[in-house]
Amino acid sequence: MERTPSHPQVSQFNLQQVLEALVDPVRRSIVAQLDAADEDIACGAFDIAVSKSTATHHFKVLREAGLIRQHYVGTSRMNTLRRAEMDEVFPGLLDALTTPQAQGR
Repeated sequence: MERTPSHPQVSQFNLQQVLEALVDPVRRSIVAQLDAADEDIACGAFDIAVSKSTATHHFKVLREAGLIRQHYVGTSRMNTLRRAEMDEVFPGLLDALTTPQAQGR
């Protein structure tokens, strides 16, 4: 069984799918936390107030849209923001979402 989930190639990024992924505040929070982190973050280490199964769904939506890359370290599924790839295809999009004003601060 393949442990590393599949990820879309940059050429497969779709603006509609990315925007639909980012419309949810929990998913925007995940993206913002990854953007602020200096390292990959395990799924269970995010500050999100949802059940484990709901969190799994949110990570899947973000991964399938191309916003995050997931890989395993031991038994932990780690998450990385695909910022450089997103910036290449949709310049400025993540900047607009991760500024303090965009986060309602």
